[in-house]
Amino acid sequence: MVEKTKVAFICVHNSCRSQIAEALGKKFAGEKIDFYSAGTELVPQINQDAVRLIKDIYGIDMEKSQYSKLIDDLPEVDYVISMGCNVACPILPFKHKKYDWGIEDPTGKSDEEFIKVIDEIERKIKDLILEIDEELSR
Repeated sequence: MVEKTKVAFICVHNSCRSQIAEALGKKFAGEKIDFYSAGTELVPQINQDAVRLIKDIYGIDMEKSQYSKLIDDLPEVDYVISMGCNVACPILPFKHKKYDWGIEDPTGKSDEEFIKVIDEIERKIKDLILEIDEELSR
């Protein structure tokens, strides 16, 4: 059996954008791609606005399947995607490609701002899944 492509979403706290990306990646392509998220600092819980909105929009309970992780806890991955850290993005080795999505942190902002970020992450994940599918079909 062919090993699944591994994708890691990273940011400093692993509490909001990277967690959303992990949840949506698993929803849209979890059967063929392994998705992870991690940061350089642990937080006690995932951002509660993100948890609530992902549950409302997609029916996914992130607190059941996800938790804050350090980048040292991840296996070697094929793709590394930093979410847009502004200051010091974590560094994680990768086999294939690295992207910085430059997504603004919606923490502390309105639901409307959160939903814009969630929609942007969903679009980018769907594009990434297509890119990985094309790479694998070569």
